Amino acid sequence: MNRRKFLASLAVAGAAVKAPKLHAALPKAKITKVRIYRPPDLNENFAQSNMVVTVETDAGITGIGEGGKRDTLEQCAGTLIGKNPFRIEAIWQEMYIAWFYPPGREKVHALGALDMALWDIKGKALGLPVHDILGGAVRNHCECYATGGARTSGAAPQSLRERAQATMEAGYRAFRMGAGDTPIGATFNTHERVRKVAADCKEAREGVGKDGDWCIDFHQRFDYADALRACRLIEEYEPYFVEDPVRDEHAHQDLPKLRQMTSVPLTHGEEWGQRWDFNRLVENHDVDYIRATLPNVGGITEMMKIAAICETHAVGIIPHFTGPIATAALVNCLSTFSGPVIMEYNYGGREIPHLPQCLDFAKGKALRNERPGLGVTADFSKMQLIGEITQPGRANVFYRPDGSLTHW
Repeated sequence: MNRRKFLASLAVAGAAVKAPKLHAALPKAKITKVRIYRPPDLNENFAQSNMVVTVETDAGITGIGEGGKRDTLEQCAGTLIGKNPFRIEAIWQEMYIAWFYPPGREKVHALGALDMALWDIKGKALGLPVHDILGGAVRNHCECYATGGARTSGAAPQSLRERAQATMEAGYRAFRMGAGDTPIGATFNTHERVRKVAADCKEAREGVGKDGDWCIDFHQRFDYADALRACRLIEEYEPYFVEDPVRDEHAHQDLPKLRQMTSVPLTHGEEWGQRWDFNRLVENHDVDYIRATLPNVGGITEMMKIAAICETHAVGIIPHFTGPIATAALVNCLSTFSGPVIMEYNYGGREIPHLPQCLDFAKGKALRNERPGLGVTADFSKMQLIGEITQPGRANVFYRPDGSLTHW
């Protein structure tokens, strides 16, 4: 057989076995209802709210999210009703601008909970975990640190050194401590506290050993001069990071100065919202990590934009803990981020009655899974339905000629 006849025979064989026609897997769908549930262990601190929301569609797919308060969730939820759930970016933009004033951190938290549910819907519709939709994982797991030490139920009180050592033995990447165990409301003399912090840090280093890691949260308690003294005194103990060393209100002025005066890695942003809160610090390399977390920053949509900024400037992400669903969502997001990641994880060994399937965790590591969407299953019989939104909210937006949104 010559070459021409051989190629012709291949073409005939190929025509006989017709390949299946590829088509988009997303169904036509509209959002019909948003429900708000109070979990049995509601965290009243809005910055760590574990309020549960569901977004229902006429395609029979329901997404789950977490965060916000009833009033902020109800106002944001009106934007979703009647919308295509797969146009996540457009919905995010409308929720953000629909009430004219830029939303404050409380409302951004609620917006983030609903955004999380939309990504859950999309993953379930495609039969894919969210991390696959976001481009696929680049890490096998997310390393974690334990605040105050690994949980040892029923154990007698342990010293700082013992807790740090136990955390390493449990498989965590780092042991995290605060700047002194002072009861809330007690006197906190920042000037004299500095040397106590240095002594505690020495003990933590001894506990984790020369190859272990530890970190400390100053929690904005120190004035700039005392924060600088403390950072310099603990340099020899090599912390993984020092968190929130100065007040949020002064961070854009004080962190750049602090960065030039100490060698300890710095992180900030536990109480911040979106990328506009810290993009300048990231771009100028004034922090080594940011504390951005879900849903506080406005959900997965915003989190991936923050990750892109951080990746551009070689800044890592150390998210603060919130609720368990948000933590599961963080694993999906940060599995796709190529920069340094270490997550706060305090659910080790703790049952979550209303979430029979949620967090995958073992030996100090948060594990991604291949379940569709966020990989979360909820038991709504253990929660109280407190809100239901079925009507569209105010549409205070204009559309540009190409269909994109602008302010009303």
